Amino acid sequence: MGMDSRIEIKVTNPKKVDNVVHPVGQGHATSASSPPQPSASSPPTDGQGRQQQQALEEGLRHSHGRGRQGRGLIDYMPFKNWVPWLIPGFVIANVVVFLISMFINNCPKHSSSCVGRFLGRFSFQPMKENPLLGPSADTLEKMGALDVIKVVHKHQAWRLISCIWLHAGVFHILANMLSLLFIGIRLEQEFGFVRIGLLYLFAGFGGSLMSALFIQAGISVGASGALFGLLGSMLSELITNWTIYANKLAALLTLIFIVVINLAVGLLPHVDNFAHIGGFISGFLLGFVFLIRPQFGYVSKKHIPTGYIVTSNKPKHKPYQYILWLVSMILLVLGFTFGLILLFRGVNLNDQCSWCHYMSCVPTKLWNCKSQQAYCENQLNLTCISNGKSSIYNLSGESTSQVQQLCTKLCSR
Repeated sequence: MGMDSRIEIKVTNPKKVDNVVHPVGQGHATSASSPPQPSASSPPTDGQGRQQQQALEEGLRHSHGRGRQGRGLIDYMPFKNWVPWLIPGFVIANVVVFLISMFINNCPKHSSSCVGRFLGRFSFQPMKENPLLGPSADTLEKMGALDVIKVVHKHQAWRLISCIWLHAGVFHILANMLSLLFIGIRLEQEFGFVRIGLLYLFAGFGGSLMSALFIQAGISVGASGALFGLLGSMLSELITNWTIYANKLAALLTLIFIVVINLAVGLLPHVDNFAHIGGFISGFLLGFVFLIRPQFGYVSKKHIPTGYIVTSNKPKHKPYQYILWLVSMILLVLGFTFGLILLFRGVNLNDQCSWCHYMSCVPTKLWNCKSQQAYCENQLNLTCISNGKSSIYNLSGESTSQVQQLCTKLCSR
């Protein structure tokens, strides 16, 4: 998907006003090289107090910047470093589900032109039917692909979640799982499996919901909505935790560049950009809710050694963090609620927005957004290949005239 997970954001050194501590009693040296401390009955002079504070803050900087490698006065990691296991588990689950899909598909039983027939029932559908090397549209539909007709008229809303675990082919799952590993593992290391797991699922749901509101005449599969959600959460995490980061501007510009490039890819033909946008917006808002960090001064005072007291009493979060949390939560609840209401009422947002289809494809002299029509008229399965999400329209069971009308309608979007 073109996403770069090698973005490193360093935590800035604490400000002097954030961590002001003073020794209590005798025998609590501020550092190996600091002068002897006065007794409790003899308060330190101003010069000695400044030396003690500087020595302490120097220890904080070393320990905060290098963890256990910097043996300062207070040697600790300011934020817990989790061992990632959920994201690798998600990858394994996606691969297992894909293998099950191929086993159920059993191409040799239904076609004589399968790709990789030596694989037996794991062989792929013909390239003309599925160029991504995967199962048929019927198999994906049975496995839980997003089918708006079944979601609305048969009350199968679970397809909004199940579709993010399915993939249209080998190329599709390979691209998505590599992106998931690169992005997800770093986030899970920093924030833990609970928050990242919930963020992944809710962002995937948001991507599926927006895709269903704009593309209603086919089935959709893929984890791109969830992946774009993780990318969006990285951006909001940087914004909400702005004060604790050092190279914040460089990281912000890098993230914005990656977001713009990946969303711009969605403007090419055959790419469903609605799932990308829906997942990104959901993940961006969820980042303000799930990935909020406490202030450094609040965290550091919990690790002050015995015999030191903190004269700074910082709250856990800054006011703007609470405001972003509240606004994001309200927008998420309203967005998901109204989106589901519109979906179950059968509303097609393309009918309400005359220009929205340009978010998925912008016609130019180099390509035509209607270029699917030739393939569509000759096949009963219309496959829309996406950078991170694929939509396969199953037209089987329709009469010739109905297929022609459906193809014209679908390929004109």
